Amino acid sequence: MAFEVSLPARGTTVRATPGTAAPEGAALLIPVASGEDGIEVPVTALAPKGLLEALVAVGAKGTAGEVTRLLIDGILVITFGLGDASEIDDEAVRRGAGSAARTLNDVDRAAVSTEFGVGPIVEGLLLGGYVYTGLKSRAEVFDQDNADDQTPQTTEVTVVGADEAEYNSAVVLAESVNLARDLVNTPANYLYPERYASVMGEVAQAAGLDIEVLDETQLEQQGFGGILAVGRGSSRPPRLVHLTWAPSGAGKTVALVGKGITFDTGGISLKPGAGMEDMISDMGGSAAQLAAIAAAARLELPVRIDAWLPLAENMPSGTATRPGDVITHYGGITSEVINTDAEGRLVLADAIARACEDNPAYLIETATLTGAQLVALGNRTAGVMGSEELRDLIAESGREVGEQAWAMPLLEEQEDELKSPIADIRNTHNARTGGMLFAGLYLSRFVPEDTEWAHIDVAGPAWNGGSPYGYTPKRATGAPVRTIVEAVTRLVDKQ
Repeated sequence: MAFEVSLPARGTTVRATPGTAAPEGAALLIPVASGEDGIEVPVTALAPKGLLEALVAVGAKGTAGEVTRLLIDGILVITFGLGDASEIDDEAVRRGAGSAARTLNDVDRAAVSTEFGVGPIVEGLLLGGYVYTGLKSRAEVFDQDNADDQTPQTTEVTVVGADEAEYNSAVVLAESVNLARDLVNTPANYLYPERYASVMGEVAQAAGLDIEVLDETQLEQQGFGGILAVGRGSSRPPRLVHLTWAPSGAGKTVALVGKGITFDTGGISLKPGAGMEDMISDMGGSAAQLAAIAAAARLELPVRIDAWLPLAENMPSGTATRPGDVITHYGGITSEVINTDAEGRLVLADAIARACEDNPAYLIETATLTGAQLVALGNRTAGVMGSEELRDLIAESGREVGEQAWAMPLLEEQEDELKSPIADIRNTHNARTGGMLFAGLYLSRFVPEDTEWAHIDVAGPAWNGGSPYGYTPKRATGAPVRTIVEAVTRLVDKQ
């Protein structure tokens, strides 16, 4: 892994290297597709003679996600399905390569060619091969009763014919996503605000970023009332981390904001106990933004980026914020706390207000913010709100890289629901309808009218509670790192 950070456990993935030919004895990874007349073997440099006949003999179809193993002339051949031959795109290749990577635990060496693109192949392999075994005392043991419990990856994959620049860019992107996965997968007793800020310092040093960390005293002095209100119930005080990538000659500036709730009990408005262990994922937005700015620096994108990442642990205690309390956000807006489990918007509001003080041309914020996002769009599609042009660009960027996203409105009829009798606004509307949109509307109050901004709700996409699929593992997915990097790249191209 590119980032040497002091986490208690790291995920593993296949080790990819560029090359001009397949090493002797290496397993061959071959893409196949489903055509009108059955399975098809596209023209690839590594496909051995007799492959098509062998695939037909075993009943392979070439459908998406299908992985078939064959022994041809003493060489292990592993084919991965791309689906309909007439609809092959980068995402189909990425998913196919990811599905193949998940089956390589018992393979020492493999090779793949790049006729379908360097980026999709490399990203698919490195993302799909990711395995997080955590803190198991016997991590090498494969649980035969649970096929999803995989051993650490050790396979070396030679990527034949890869353009060096494309290869390196794909590696950077995949390593950044896997960094975000590692952070989100880390148990909260090992990753709390102070420790998380320290890890961010390690990433900043590795990527060439400037970093500033505000502790609880500085937060109090500077008026970050939202971050302090959320962190008040925990014995582990909050932090606000400011990361900067400032290359010489950079044009317009981009601000990134990401929610960093290292564990979310709901506070006084306590969540149900079932499934609460997954609330280690509530810092997924901050992990994605950390990974995105690190990727931008390693890719040397010619744009200044400032990331503002608020970190807190939302716990119930005698010092915790209560429903009915009124807090003062950075910049002076007051908010009535109706539900302490709507805490993400409270810390984000402070960070957004501070980020906007520097007059960025664009502000992109992401968070595992609302259960309403899952109700509206499911587990795999992010909801994007904000300024129409930037909102649409980000949603399109997500779909382009395979992180599904959909543009959503901010509703005029919710304006009255935002009002409080004792503060400027209130943090929830206590209704079953439009919860994701209400959260976006709340955040909009902290963005000046002349700032283009977007809010990405990844409550579902950032965490996979089911089985692996394509290049997506169980647990932390790393979404929406690739969306943000793609969007920032497009914004650079607009300059």
